[in-house]
Amino acid sequence: MKFLHIHDADFDSQFDSILSRSEETGREVEQVVLEIISAVRQGGDGAVLEYTNRFDRLEAKSLAALEVTGEEIEEAFARVGDEDLAALKLAVERVARFHEKQKAQTWLSTEETDIMLGQMVTPLQRVGIYVPGGKASYPSSVIMNAVPAKVAGVPEVIMVAPTPGGEINPHVLVAARLSGVDRIFRIGGAQAVAALAYGTETIPRVDKITGPGNIYVATAKKLVFGQVGIDMIAGPSEILVVSDGSGSPAHIAADLLSQAEHDELASSILITTDRSFGEAVAGEVERQLKELSRESIARSSWESYGAIIVAATLEEAIDFSNRIAPEHLELAVNDPFAILAKIKNAGAIFMGHFTPEAAGDYLAGPNHTLPTGGTARFFSPLSVDDFVKKSSIVYFSRGGLGRLGNDIVRIAGLEGLEAHARSVSIRLEEK
Repeated sequence: MKFLHIHDADFDSQFDSILSRSEETGREVEQVVLEIISAVRQGGDGAVLEYTNRFDRLEAKSLAALEVTGEEIEEAFARVGDEDLAALKLAVERVARFHEKQKAQTWLSTEETDIMLGQMVTPLQRVGIYVPGGKASYPSSVIMNAVPAKVAGVPEVIMVAPTPGGEINPHVLVAARLSGVDRIFRIGGAQAVAALAYGTETIPRVDKITGPGNIYVATAKKLVFGQVGIDMIAGPSEILVVSDGSGSPAHIAADLLSQAEHDELASSILITTDRSFGEAVAGEVERQLKELSRESIARSSWESYGAIIVAATLEEAIDFSNRIAPEHLELAVNDPFAILAKIKNAGAIFMGHFTPEAAGDYLAGPNHTLPTGGTARFFSPLSVDDFVKKSSIVYFSRGGLGRLGNDIVRIAGLEGLEAHARSVSIRLEEK
């Protein structure tokens, strides 16, 4: 963990090691992923099955055997306790309610009597959602990806999730059913992304792939983009806490560790105007680390990519936040609303001392699939908009074309596109 002052002469160089942590993708990973994608395109089911059996230690005889059955989902419901089920239902309800407010409507404008313009909003017909497996199970990822798709009106949602050793978490299956997922396959990695992008004998081709994954999944999504849509290229998770020295050091430490426990590349940063408060938080982090079941992961993240930064003023801290555009931003200050308008770049903003980032991860309502690695400068959280497409509507009556046609012809002429001009003038010349 680095303890830095924002005015240190070597501050930028020290902090760059944190910002560049996700640049370890490398050509080796990309080459491996390219080979997997090529194999799936050529070999279909057989290639996906071969990679899945190898990487996930399975002995499946067919890809169809890796599709989760209705009976398995019913068994999962039987294994999930009533309180867990109630919490998952509440999360689905709250996330759906929030995303309903994002829905855009088809509209038509008749401001001109001889021309009608508009925009038609149409849901994608089939999407694939990737749900990580491996180090942890994420029913919340199912909810955050499937619910907005269904709110948008997507008819078919196909879920893929790696299941090392064949096990799949029952809470993930329950979340999938509650969220409206239509089909589930026990496959993961680059081969799952390729199968969704190109289709196989068993897995239908989708229009868009969303959801986070490891470096191989992220690379695969990047490489199939254009063949299908994707949400974003997700990097390691990150949190920035802006503090004015108020509140509880124990609370801030817990919030920092909530990201550090994700994986070794996660980054947890506190920037505060009070050095003694920062020192107290550092002590709390060390104490709480020893209580975590995922201590080794969280400790590796904290020691490699954690930092406590001292700023002279709150304005300085805000400028720093805007520069790095964090995925999760906590405004742990006495009056967060007084500085909210100054925040320009952040995936999600958590306000005050009683709004831990974890509230947004699970059931506050907004989506937890957020831009990472500074991409909050130009990307937004996953939303209903990611699962629809928009078509422009243009209608000219004879009078409308007559009114604007000569100017259309003139602009086409400026570009030297004679056929474009003629497609209008031929109509204008008709009696």
